[in-house]
Order: sequence, then C-alpha cells, then structure tokens
Amino acid sequence: MKIFAAVLLALTLLTAAPKPLLPQDTKQLIVVTAKDWHTPDATLQRYEIKNGEWKQVGKSFQVITGKNGLGWGRGMHQIPKNAKFIKKEGDGKAPAGIFRLKNSFGYQAFKIDYPYSVYRETDHCVDDGKSKRYNQIIDSTKVKKDYKSYEHMKFPKNYYKYGLVVDHNPKAIPGAGSCIFMHIKKPNHIPTVGCTAMRESEIKTLLKWLDPKKDPLLIQAPLSEMPKLLPFEPGQ
Repeated sequence: MKIFAAVLLALTLLTAAPKPLLPQDTKQLIVVTAKDWHTPDATLQRYEIKNGEWKQVGKSFQVITGKNGLGWGRGMHQIPKNAKFIKKEGDGKAPAGIFRLKNSFGYQAFKIDYPYSVYRETDHCVDDGKSKRYNQIIDSTKVKKDYKSYEHMKFPKNYYKYGLVVDHNPKAIPGAGSCIFMHIKKPNHIPTVGCTAMRESEIKTLLKWLDPKKDPLLIQAPLSEMPKLLPFEPGQ
C-alpha cells in the first residue's frame, strides 16, 4: 500500500499543471481576486518583493469588474483545457489570468515614473474584429479608418481621467476581447463591460506606485484559481 501511495503521489505531481513562471525582473504585482467566476465584485491588493520575499503593499481596494464576472483571457498564462469560462468580445466579462501592463493614461499631464499618455477625443481603441487595428489605441486623425466600432479614450465622463492599459489579447486575435483597462469606476457600484474599475484616488495611488524597472504584472482571477497563478500562497 505504501508503494502504491508513493506512485500515486508521484503521478499526481507529474500531471498537475505547473504554475506559470513569472519573469525574473518582475518585482511588483497587482492582484485582483473575485469570490467566484460570476460576481463583478473583487479586491485589489498590491505586492512587491522586499528582501527576497513577496510582501503586501498598502491597503486593499474594493474594485468592480465585468458585469458578467470573469473569463479566462489571453495573456502570459495557459488557458486550462477544461475551462468553462473564456473571455470573448462583448461578453461583459473581465479577463482572468496573468497579464503584462502597457502604458498608463489620462486626460491631462500626470507626473509619474510609469509610462503615461495623454489621450484626446480623437484617440480611439478599436474593438472591431474586422479591422487590422483591432485591440489597438490609435490617433484617428493619422490613419485610414477601417473600423466601425471603437472607444473614445477621452469623453465628458471622468472614467478614463486616469487609467492603465492591460495587455490582454496581445496577438489581437479577432473576437478574443479588446480594450481592457483599469480605470475610474462609475457611481452606484455599476459594473464594467470588461475592465477593472476603482475610485479615482485609488487608481492614482496605483499609478504612482508602479515602477517600470520592476516589470509589474496583473494577476486577476477568482479565489479558486489563485493558487495556480500566484508565486506565493493566497492571503500571504
């Protein structure tokens, strides 16, 4: 029986999905944890390597994600073969997984270390899967328009007054989801259609904290999936 148990344990370890390996240069993590796949409510916690160990930074933020919860997105992780929830264009889900972060942005100049872009009404994020500019932010005054659907990166509401571009679907696979950001949330706790939103003071705190030299990443998922994604034990 002892030999059988040892063989069973060895097979379990061999067949268990290995944790994704994070880049060695990654010293900062934004971790967004939801209770399950269906709720839009989540908690954001920052982590940073200090003295060789991952440590929490500051207080957690109560954030809001997609109106239909989460689905596996396209990022640095592998989507499980048996995945029931996979992010698609227009499904109202925020992407789950491990993602690089692109530039931060806003409506006006903001002095921070992380790359920051000031966007105008004519800057568009293309969500038309038939366009060769799908999932790209472009200056519409400088390109030939081949898309019918897009988001304005500046509009009268303040939701994009400060934000961060999540590098979801970097290969721009049509229909896999586009224009995923972290930004200011709407009043009355209204969920997003796929982004992760928080208070203005919180997004500003987040952007000031990000250090491009520490190669920060976003890990976002339901609590049940976090042990497969995090480089440390959940709740550490």
